[in-house]
Amino acid sequence: MKIAFAGFGEVNTPIEIIQNKCKVAEELLKKSGAEVYSCYPITDDYEEKDVNRAKEYFSGKDFDVMVLCVAGWIPTHAVIKVAEKFRHVPFVLWGLCGWIEDGRIVTTADQAGTTALRKTMKDLGYTFKYVYEIIGEEPRVNEVISFAKAVSAFNQLRSAKIGQMGFRDMNLYGTLFEGSSLKRTIGPEIECFEMLEVVQRAEKVGNIDIQKVVDQTVSTWKFLKSADPEIIKKGVAYYLALKQIIDERGYVAVSLKDVDGMKKLLGFPPAMIFMLLADRENICTIPENDCLGNVTQIIVKALTNQIGAYLEFYEFFKDGVLAGVPDYVPKEIVDGEVTVSPEAFGLLSQGVLNVSKVKEGELTMCRLACEDGGYVMHMVKGKGVNPGKWEEAGWAQPAPQLPALKVLIDDTRDFADKVMGQHYIISYGDNTEMIKEFCGICGIKVI
Repeated sequence: MKIAFAGFGEVNTPIEIIQNKCKVAEELLKKSGAEVYSCYPITDDYEEKDVNRAKEYFSGKDFDVMVLCVAGWIPTHAVIKVAEKFRHVPFVLWGLCGWIEDGRIVTTADQAGTTALRKTMKDLGYTFKYVYEIIGEEPRVNEVISFAKAVSAFNQLRSAKIGQMGFRDMNLYGTLFEGSSLKRTIGPEIECFEMLEVVQRAEKVGNIDIQKVVDQTVSTWKFLKSADPEIIKKGVAYYLALKQIIDERGYVAVSLKDVDGMKKLLGFPPAMIFMLLADRENICTIPENDCLGNVTQIIVKALTNQIGAYLEFYEFFKDGVLAGVPDYVPKEIVDGEVTVSPEAFGLLSQGVLNVSKVKEGELTMCRLACEDGGYVMHMVKGKGVNPGKWEEAGWAQPAPQLPALKVLIDDTRDFADKVMGQHYIISYGDNTEMIKEFCGICGIKVI
């Protein structure tokens, strides 16, 4: 996240006041971890030395967003002359505020400056967010940061690539995508590659490379019962084959043809492959060729720096939903040890199933979808708690306890009436504002 910070104040305001106010605002931004390029104070001096100095300073620098920090009254033209040179970049119009001294308000007329600018910036077609401070209240720097993170995420996604092995697993409708509108609206490219390529590469993986992964990662998993070494070896070989493809093509997320691909044609449930990809490569993973599920994941990861794990719905309750997975969860959301067990489901071959406990806590659950010719983001805040004992019918007895949470939400009926698919992406904490900011930049409707 890179921020250009331009601090403004009128030429007749005491310069040390503008400098000090801008310095405090600049430090608040730096505390967020952002890389900040700062130029202040910028005044409306008659010869426009400050304006020209600012334009020269920011030229050639790479930043996601420019913060136009109004620390006191400033004629509109001085701000616009700087902003216009960088109009291709989103802005934050950030108005600071006065203070209380000896029982009286002391002001530099910050909001005179911002109120003169807000409509002007709108009329000029700028992409911007307006944030103003209030005397006596905590600084609203989090709103500035949320917008900056959203812009940074948007910039990342413009060149992102997602890899899909196969396409449209189980002939599902809700996992499809439309390439041109996705590229236009959000940016990612989704590329498909064949399962045959993975198989061919896996056959050439050496035993030394396989053993290295087993020693480094698989050996750290807690096995509830012994697994066939050939299953482990095959899973690691497939993982290493996919890693080659990911590294060569720069994928930030992947999905595999699961039921009608890996399981049906290769007789190999891919849970451990997904685990290794997520935990060793730190990329987003989801099964069943869920294209927009992958896109939702990379949005969440770019905004929160979390892995963007998927959960799917099993039951609805009055106070929430049972959300779990029939295969794997990334190590990042595991509470305690990564726990696995060789299991078989129905007619499928035995595979290494993740049966880890999932971390509890406040979370945000969301899903990108197409609706009425446009894109929508459905999201809800909730609290993940232990779901208690449950099982999915069809597993060999004694049935495994699948990774899951009971997600408590305020209005299950409202959520169910708007639900956009069986896969939703979770992130811990309340991330709704950042997601809303991102959607606003992309023109995605939030529901």
